[in-house]
Amino acid sequence: MPFDTWYCVASCCGTAIRSGHGLAERHWDPSGKSKMTGRFTPETERFLSRLEDDFRITVPDIRGIISNFHREMKKGLAGEKSSLKMIPTFVGRPTGTEKGEFLALDLGGTNLRVLQVALEGKGSARRGAAEMFAIPPALMGSDGERLFDFIAACLAKFFPKNARNVCRHCSLAFTFSFPVEQVSLVSGKLIGWTKGFTAAGVVGNDVVRLLEEAMGRKGIGFVHVAALTNDAAGTLAAGCYADSACDLGVILGTGTNACYPEAIFRIDKLPGRAFSGGEMIINMEWGNFDRVAATRYDQILDDASENRGKQLFEKMVSGMYISELARIIILEMITRGFLGNGANPSALTSAYSLTAKQMAAAVQGRDFFADAGIPDASVADRAGVREICRIVSRRSARLAAAAIAAVVSWMDAVLDGRHVIAIDGSLFEKYPGFQYEMRNVQRELYGDKADRIVLKPVHDGSGIGAAIVAAVASSERN
Repeated sequence: MPFDTWYCVASCCGTAIRSGHGLAERHWDPSGKSKMTGRFTPETERFLSRLEDDFRITVPDIRGIISNFHREMKKGLAGEKSSLKMIPTFVGRPTGTEKGEFLALDLGGTNLRVLQVALEGKGSARRGAAEMFAIPPALMGSDGERLFDFIAACLAKFFPKNARNVCRHCSLAFTFSFPVEQVSLVSGKLIGWTKGFTAAGVVGNDVVRLLEEAMGRKGIGFVHVAALTNDAAGTLAAGCYADSACDLGVILGTGTNACYPEAIFRIDKLPGRAFSGGEMIINMEWGNFDRVAATRYDQILDDASENRGKQLFEKMVSGMYISELARIIILEMITRGFLGNGANPSALTSAYSLTAKQMAAAVQGRDFFADAGIPDASVADRAGVREICRIVSRRSARLAAAAIAAVVSWMDAVLDGRHVIAIDGSLFEKYPGFQYEMRNVQRELYGDKADRIVLKPVHDGSGIGAAIVAAVASSERN
């Protein structure tokens, strides 16, 4: 049975897991509380029950998160100290009529992409040649000049292979999916690295200038950066280009972030508020939101992280971190003798050695235990790990839905209109049951009005979407 079907049946009717220790059975009541009966072992049952309680996000919790989001949004827009940076992007939403050909350079994780994008108007965008380059781990932690020289060298390699079209593709959309304080459409200073990057000499500096200097050193100084953006803004732009009802772009993958269009008169910190049009896309950097109660496991993860005390919401929601939370919990259960029969799970002792993809496999009943150093895992072990992954990912989905509800209610307090939420990222697209749980939160909050919020997968916001941002920028300048 496909997991989405299993999850829905389980949520309504309960599901039974037969193990070597007896029958372990879970039932869900209407409040969403999972009740265990049967025999995992009494100790394991108590552990999982406490874990579920610790990670539960109730409707009152969500309403509190929404209120806290609104307060932080207001402070961020006013330029006051806030966990939500609310960064102006100096560009508005597309109309769907923009046309042109652009290069897109996408740096958002361990891979770098270069691609050509043709915008044809009427909401139609076509991707041309594209190349992917793996960023050596050593460069992620080296110095900024070396990192940007590598980026420019990858861009330079792209040109000879695509010589027939390259002369018409000198306007570059630069997707830099890290927290940046933008001061214009083509200038922004890195606030702080995330996603494992620590390259020195970049924080506090203009990343567009660093890129342009590196392109000059590599002999491609003729390339013009038309727009600096991030994957969330690109996702919003791609969603808007295809559907004018789209008013929120969200990333739910390795990291998490969101962008939405804000009325100019509400952006109190905007210098002189000199911007054409009545709205501007705001980069929330909501991964840094810090008004959600943390569990002991969240604290363990944060204490061991390279950016301690920062990106706390991201550490509860994103694929990179929920898998680490699950690893910490699984390892504790093994250490306490609740899983693995005293096995030595060598592969799980390294930080971030468990992936969200493996978690997804676990909740679907597939086996990753042999790879984790537990070749003789029992059915009860698998059931226990499946529960851990379900509990951690369910909180992630409910928090993501709460954040979306916060932004939608900021724009439309009584949910009068239709809102299309463009979402990019493998956690949303591929993790079993994730979308179901997000929609469940919408139903809990809004009842019959829940269908006015449409969660729509949008692919390649960091590529095609970035080109659309550049096209909007060019149109506004003209």
